[in-house]
Amino acid sequence: MKYLFPCLLIGTAAQAQDAEEYVRDNTLAIFYHELGHALIDLRQLPIFGQEEDAADVASVMLMHMLYEEEAAQAMVMATGDVFLAEAQQDAGDIAFWDTHGANEQRYYNTVCIFAGGDMNARAEMAETMGLPQERADWCEIEFDQASFSWGNALDEIAVQQPSSTFVLGAQDESAPIMLNTIREELTALNQDFGLDNPLMVNVESCGEANAFYDPETKSITMCTEFEAHLVGIYESGG
Repeated sequence: MKYLFPCLLIGTAAQAQDAEEYVRDNTLAIFYHELGHALIDLRQLPIFGQEEDAADVASVMLMHMLYEEEAAQAMVMATGDVFLAEAQQDAGDIAFWDTHGANEQRYYNTVCIFAGGDMNARAEMAETMGLPQERADWCEIEFDQASFSWGNALDEIAVQQPSSTFVLGAQDESAPIMLNTIREELTALNQDFGLDNPLMVNVESCGEANAFYDPETKSITMCTEFEAHLVGIYESGG
Protein backbone atom coordinates (compact mmCIF):
# COMPACT_ATOMS: atom_id res chain seq x y z
CA MET A 1 0.00 0.00 0.00
CA LYS A 2 1.29 3.46 -0.83
CA TYR A 3 0.93 5.93 2.00
CA LEU A 4 0.17 9.62 1.81
CA PHE A 5 3.57 10.29 3.39
CA PRO A 6 6.39 10.11 0.80
CA CYS A 7 9.05 10.47 3.51
CA LEU A 8 8.08 7.08 4.97
CA LEU A 9 10.01 4.29 3.31
CA ILE A 10 8.50 1.29 5.09
CA GLY A 11 5.16 0.29 6.51
CA THR A 12 5.32 -0.28 10.25
CA ALA A 13 3.18 -3.41 9.97
CA ALA A 14 6.42 -5.12 8.95
CA GLN A 15 7.74 -4.45 12.47
CA ALA A 16 5.16 -6.75 14.06
CA GLN A 17 6.23 -10.39 14.30
CA ASP A 18 2.87 -11.63 13.06
CA ALA A 19 -0.77 -10.67 12.65
CA GLU A 20 -1.61 -11.73 16.20
CA GLU A 21 0.96 -9.35 17.68
CA TYR A 22 -0.28 -6.58 15.40
CA VAL A 23 -3.88 -7.10 16.49
CA ARG A 24 -2.85 -7.30 20.13
CA ASP A 25 -0.84 -4.06 20.03
CA ASN A 26 -3.62 -2.14 18.32
CA THR A 27 -6.31 -3.64 20.54
CA LEU A 28 -4.47 -2.30 23.58
CA ALA A 29 -3.95 1.14 22.03
CA ILE A 30 -7.64 1.35 21.13
CA PHE A 31 -8.67 0.14 24.57
CA TYR A 32 -6.44 2.72 26.26
CA HIS A 33 -8.08 5.44 24.16
CA GLU A 34 -11.51 4.33 25.38
CA LEU A 35 -10.19 4.04 28.92
CA GLY A 36 -9.17 7.68 28.60
CA HIS A 37 -12.80 8.58 27.81
CA ALA A 38 -13.95 6.47 30.76
CA LEU A 39 -11.59 8.16 33.20
CA ILE A 40 -12.58 11.62 31.97
CA ASP A 41 -16.20 10.73 32.74
CA LEU A 42 -15.79 8.67 35.89
CA ARG A 43 -13.20 10.93 37.50
CA GLN A 44 -14.69 14.16 36.15
CA LEU A 45 -11.30 15.13 34.78
CA PRO A 46 -10.97 18.60 33.27
CA ILE A 47 -10.18 18.74 29.58
CA PHE A 48 -9.07 21.75 27.57
CA GLY A 49 -9.86 21.13 23.92
CA GLN A 50 -11.33 18.10 22.17
CA GLU A 51 -11.98 15.06 24.35
CA GLU A 52 -10.90 12.78 21.50
CA ASP A 53 -7.47 14.41 21.51
CA ALA A 54 -7.23 13.94 25.28
CA ALA A 55 -8.13 10.25 24.90
CA ASP A 56 -5.43 9.82 22.26
CA VAL A 57 -2.90 11.28 24.67
CA ALA A 58 -4.10 8.92 27.42
CA SER A 59 -3.41 5.98 25.11
CA VAL A 60 0.12 7.17 24.43
CA MET A 61 0.86 7.77 28.10
CA LEU A 62 -0.38 4.32 29.11
CA MET A 63 1.81 2.67 26.47
CA HIS A 64 4.74 4.72 27.77
CA MET A 65 4.07 3.93 31.43
CA LEU A 66 3.06 0.27 31.36
CA TYR A 67 5.52 -1.35 28.95
CA GLU A 68 9.22 -1.94 28.55
CA GLU A 69 10.88 0.16 25.86
CA GLU A 70 10.95 -2.37 23.03
CA ALA A 71 7.33 -3.40 23.54
CA ALA A 72 6.15 0.20 23.87
CA GLN A 73 7.87 1.22 20.65
CA ALA A 74 6.35 -1.73 18.81
CA MET A 75 2.90 -0.73 20.04
CA VAL A 76 3.31 2.87 18.94
CA MET A 77 4.54 1.81 15.50
CA ALA A 78 1.62 -0.60 15.07
CA THR A 79 -0.81 2.11 16.17
CA GLY A 80 0.72 4.58 13.76
CA ASP A 81 0.47 2.05 10.97
CA VAL A 82 -3.30 1.86 11.40
CA PHE A 83 -3.59 5.65 11.35
CA LEU A 84 -1.70 5.64 8.06
CA ALA A 85 -3.83 2.90 6.56
CA GLU A 86 -7.02 4.69 7.55
CA ALA A 87 -5.63 7.98 6.22
CA GLN A 88 -5.19 6.24 2.88
CA GLN A 89 -8.82 5.15 3.00
CA ASP A 90 -9.87 8.70 3.91
CA ALA A 91 -8.00 10.28 0.99
CA GLY A 92 -10.13 13.03 -0.52
CA ASP A 93 -12.97 12.42 1.93
CA ILE A 94 -11.78 13.65 5.33
CA ALA A 95 -14.61 14.42 7.75
CA PHE A 96 -13.35 17.70 9.17
CA TRP A 97 -16.61 18.04 11.11
CA ASP A 98 -15.85 14.90 13.12
CA THR A 99 -14.76 15.08 16.76
CA HIS A 100 -11.75 12.90 15.93
CA GLY A 101 -8.76 14.63 14.39
CA ALA A 102 -7.60 13.70 10.91
CA ASN A 103 -5.71 10.41 10.94
CA GLU A 104 -2.54 12.10 9.66
CA GLN A 105 -2.63 14.51 12.62
CA ARG A 106 -3.31 11.70 15.10
CA TYR A 107 -0.35 9.83 13.63
CA TYR A 108 2.15 12.63 14.16
CA ASN A 109 0.74 13.55 17.57
CA THR A 110 1.16 9.94 18.74
CA VAL A 111 4.73 9.70 17.46
CA CYS A 112 5.75 13.06 18.89
CA ILE A 113 4.31 12.69 22.38
CA PHE A 114 5.71 9.19 22.76
CA ALA A 115 9.13 10.15 21.39
CA GLY A 116 9.22 13.09 23.77
CA GLY A 117 9.24 10.68 26.69
CA ASP A 118 12.81 9.64 25.83
CA MET A 119 14.20 11.40 22.79
CA ASN A 120 17.51 9.55 22.98
CA ALA A 121 16.02 6.04 23.03
CA ARG A 122 13.26 6.89 20.54
CA ALA A 123 15.07 9.08 18.03
CA GLU A 124 15.54 6.26 15.52
CA MET A 125 11.89 5.27 15.81
CA ALA A 126 10.77 8.87 15.26
CA GLU A 127 13.01 9.18 12.21
CA THR A 128 11.74 5.89 10.78
CA MET A 129 8.18 7.09 11.26
CA GLY A 130 8.95 10.32 9.40
CA LEU A 131 8.62 12.83 12.23
CA PRO A 132 9.98 16.16 10.88
CA GLN A 133 12.68 17.85 12.94
CA GLU A 134 10.51 20.97 13.16
CA ARG A 135 8.00 18.96 15.19
CA ALA A 136 10.58 16.84 17.01
CA ASP A 137 12.04 20.00 18.57
CA TRP A 138 8.83 20.38 20.58
CA CYS A 139 8.17 16.78 21.55
CA GLU A 140 9.79 16.81 24.97
CA ILE A 141 7.62 19.79 25.92
CA GLU A 142 4.52 18.06 24.57
CA PHE A 143 5.35 14.92 26.55
CA ASP A 144 5.88 16.94 29.74
CA GLN A 145 2.45 18.54 29.28
CA ALA A 146 0.86 15.13 28.77
CA SER A 147 2.67 13.69 31.75
CA PHE A 148 1.56 16.56 33.99
CA SER A 149 -2.09 15.96 33.15
CA TRP A 150 -2.48 12.20 32.61
CA GLY A 151 0.40 11.25 34.90
CA ASN A 152 -1.35 12.92 37.83
CA ALA A 153 -4.71 11.43 36.87
CA LEU A 154 -3.28 7.91 36.77
CA ASP A 155 -1.40 8.43 40.03
CA GLU A 156 -4.74 9.19 41.68
CA ILE A 157 -6.15 5.75 40.83
CA ALA A 158 -2.98 3.78 41.63
CA VAL A 159 -3.49 1.17 44.37
CA GLN A 160 -1.21 -0.64 46.80
CA GLN A 161 -3.40 -3.75 46.86
CA PRO A 162 -5.04 -5.39 43.83
CA SER A 163 -8.52 -4.16 42.97
CA SER A 164 -11.42 -5.79 41.14
CA THR A 165 -12.90 -2.74 39.44
CA PHE A 166 -11.94 -3.57 35.84
CA VAL A 167 -14.51 -6.21 34.92
CA LEU A 168 -14.86 -8.29 31.77
CA GLY A 169 -18.48 -8.45 30.63
CA ALA A 170 -19.56 -9.88 27.27
CA GLN A 171 -17.03 -12.36 25.88
CA ASP A 172 -17.53 -13.00 22.17
CA GLU A 173 -15.27 -15.84 21.09
CA SER A 174 -15.43 -14.80 17.43
CA ALA A 175 -12.49 -12.42 18.06
CA PRO A 176 -10.15 -14.62 20.12
CA ILE A 177 -7.08 -12.37 19.91
CA MET A 178 -9.02 -9.32 21.04
CA LEU A 179 -10.83 -11.23 23.77
CA ASN A 180 -7.70 -12.80 25.21
CA THR A 181 -5.85 -9.48 25.05
CA ILE A 182 -8.60 -7.63 26.92
CA ARG A 183 -8.99 -10.43 29.46
CA GLU A 184 -5.26 -10.37 30.26
CA GLU A 185 -5.13 -6.57 30.30
CA LEU A 186 -7.98 -6.19 32.77
CA THR A 187 -6.26 -8.62 35.12
CA ALA A 188 -3.07 -6.59 34.85
CA LEU A 189 -4.84 -3.25 35.36
CA ASN A 190 -6.48 -4.54 38.53
CA GLN A 191 -3.01 -5.08 39.97
CA ASP A 192 -2.10 -1.40 39.59
CA PHE A 193 -5.28 0.67 39.49
CA GLY A 194 -8.61 0.90 41.22
CA LEU A 195 -11.77 2.91 40.55
CA ASP A 196 -14.56 4.04 42.84
CA ASN A 197 -17.02 1.85 40.92
CA PRO A 198 -16.56 -1.10 38.53
CA LEU A 199 -15.88 -0.40 34.87
CA MET A 200 -17.37 -3.07 32.60
CA VAL A 201 -15.51 -3.93 29.39
CA ASN A 202 -17.44 -5.89 26.76
CA VAL A 203 -16.03 -7.71 23.75
CA GLU A 204 -18.95 -8.18 21.40
CA SER A 205 -20.23 -7.62 17.87
CA CYS A 206 -21.32 -4.09 16.97
CA GLY A 207 -21.84 -4.51 13.24
CA GLU A 208 -18.74 -2.41 12.46
CA ALA A 209 -15.06 -2.08 13.33
CA ASN A 210 -15.39 0.25 16.30
CA ALA A 211 -14.85 0.73 20.01
CA PHE A 212 -16.57 3.14 22.36
CA TYR A 213 -17.21 4.21 25.93
CA ASP A 214 -20.87 4.56 26.95
CA PRO A 215 -21.34 7.13 29.74
CA GLU A 216 -24.88 5.89 30.37
CA THR A 217 -23.87 2.32 31.22
CA LYS A 218 -20.33 3.25 32.38
CA SER A 219 -18.89 0.59 30.10
CA ILE A 220 -16.41 0.15 27.28
CA THR A 221 -17.28 -1.94 24.23
CA MET A 222 -14.58 -3.41 22.02
CA CYS A 223 -16.25 -4.47 18.77
CA THR A 224 -15.20 -7.89 17.51
CA GLU A 225 -15.26 -6.61 13.92
CA PHE A 226 -12.12 -4.64 14.69
CA GLU A 227 -10.05 -7.82 14.82
CA ALA A 228 -10.71 -8.74 11.17
CA HIS A 229 -10.19 -5.09 10.19
CA LEU A 230 -6.74 -5.07 11.81
CA VAL A 231 -5.78 -8.41 10.29
CA GLY A 232 -6.73 -7.02 6.90
CA ILE A 233 -4.48 -3.99 7.36
CA TYR A 234 -1.61 -6.22 8.47
CA GLU A 235 -1.97 -8.58 5.53
CA SER A 236 -2.10 -5.67 3.08
CA GLY A 237 1.32 -4.58 4.31
CA GLY A 238 0.20 -1.65 6.42
